[in-house]
Amino acid sequence: MTKKKKPSLLLPVGAAVLLVGGGATAYWFLNQRGGGSGELPIGAEVIPQDALMTLSVSTDPGQWQQLREFGTPQSQAAFDKNLAQLRDRLLTANGYDYAKDIQPWIGKEASIALLSPQPLAAAPNTPAPAAPKPLAIVVLPIQNPLQAKQLLEQPRPQAGKLVDRTYKGFQIKETQGKAENISATVFDGRLLVVTTDPKAMDRAIDTYKGEQGQAALKATPGYAQAASKIQTAQTFGKLYLNFPAATAFTAANTGKAAPPNLAQTQTQGVAATLSLETEGVQFKGVTWYKPDSQKTFQVENKGKSMPGRLPASTLLMASGGNLRQFWQNYSQGATAINLAVPASPDWLPNALKSTVNLDLEQDFLTWMQGEFSLALVATPDGSPAGLPFNLLFMVQSNDRRATEATFKQLDQTMAEKYKFKVEAAKAGDQPLTNWSLPALGFTASHGWLTDNVAFIALGSPTVSVVNEILPKPSAALADSQAFKTSVPSGPTPNNGNFFVNVDAYKAKNLPLPQLPLGNQNLLDAIRSIGVTAGISDARTTRYDVTVLLQKAGKPAPLPSPTVPANTPSPTNSPALELPGAVPSP
Repeated sequence: MTKKKKPSLLLPVGAAVLLVGGGATAYWFLNQRGGGSGELPIGAEVIPQDALMTLSVSTDPGQWQQLREFGTPQSQAAFDKNLAQLRDRLLTANGYDYAKDIQPWIGKEASIALLSPQPLAAAPNTPAPAAPKPLAIVVLPIQNPLQAKQLLEQPRPQAGKLVDRTYKGFQIKETQGKAENISATVFDGRLLVVTTDPKAMDRAIDTYKGEQGQAALKATPGYAQAASKIQTAQTFGKLYLNFPAATAFTAANTGKAAPPNLAQTQTQGVAATLSLETEGVQFKGVTWYKPDSQKTFQVENKGKSMPGRLPASTLLMASGGNLRQFWQNYSQGATAINLAVPASPDWLPNALKSTVNLDLEQDFLTWMQGEFSLALVATPDGSPAGLPFNLLFMVQSNDRRATEATFKQLDQTMAEKYKFKVEAAKAGDQPLTNWSLPALGFTASHGWLTDNVAFIALGSPTVSVVNEILPKPSAALADSQAFKTSVPSGPTPNNGNFFVNVDAYKAKNLPLPQLPLGNQNLLDAIRSIGVTAGISDARTTRYDVTVLLQKAGKPAPLPSPTVPANTPSPTNSPALELPGAVPSP
């Protein structure tokens, strides 16, 4: 889980020090203390509103030390190796030591924002050419002016040649002759802003001055209100995703046509905070519609009973409060963004029509307007060889007669078309119907848990999950220690949960998703994942996520700094002023 975090601190700091080293007489720029902007990320006044994504991370060494303790010994060693390589490439190669040179003056958090490098394709149905990589803007707060002044008076020859330019009253320092040149300036005496592209710097200045139609991130509709819902006592990171802009950029990079309904996309953004806990990490997330959106959420939070109906041997489960509403939201969202989703919304209705000649909406969703869950339930240890799990679907029906009619049609189709043996049975005092096909070593059952909760179970003919749920589980998932420690208690009330017991899943030798080369040990570090979701109001959805992680223990010190072999030899550079705003003519 830590791999994706490590560039967040070293990249902005490393980029910044390339410029800071030239400063000698910039104390007058540093007469204000840097600080955060409440729930919004640092630099929200200079980051353009159309940024694709903004990530802020803590600069507290104690939190980074805590982060390094998570994982397996293998993932911990890999993380530390990459962390040292980044340190050497961004800091050591330029003559800096983070603890001595940067930490004394930097503020409590640093931000990096990704911008689209060019306007996205205007024609919605025209495949866009692959877009180049996004531009990065890094914002570093200056928290201690006096200590920053001491650093700035010590030039660093390794920074290379520096040149000046001025844009709209801002003096900008830029490097030349390096593999990746840097531009930097100071805003309001408290924010050092660094980019790898002069155009990005100009956009940041236009944003700060409110010119060229560049609104700031802090003015994003609904952002401040949404962010206030996910405050934590000690935040390690903050994330904001500009949903429309990121969707369009992703489409351009995949060579697909821009989503035809992108202009009408209702979702404004996704925001999250990350905090480090004793056993892992916790996210608090929020998504929200634009304030003027015609689409709104149906404010109901009915997800409460399904974890109590599932057995403690459940490996993976997802639940919600209204299946029909969930499917409508999923289908509309997947169609609007026109991008890859876990399952196409066309797949399920087409599959039902072609296999059992039933209509998803008319034959199923009309009576599926209550709570639901889909789960993988492990078979007991020592069970006969075959399927190591059962697939269990439960749904609260709002029309028992319609439910019975659908089940009757399914029974008839399975018997006549697929030659399954369909017969009545009982589990305890509860009647049910079994479908069996011995040649395939597979069976299915359907019936009622209560007067209005129906179920369908698929799996092993020798170890059926039905006996574990009827009349009720002897040990429920909701009462298991794994579930209680993994799944957040809030938001309350909620509209459903997601839970996966990764340790138990791996113990059954079930296949896990394959991650890109070099990242597979991320899965080895995860013990379990739990999610609780709820509808806050007509335009806002809340999520709490807990990821429990392995703990490798106190990490060893990072390897001693070394200058990378391809680092250019130092050149003589005179001490130069730190860039900053100069009086406008």
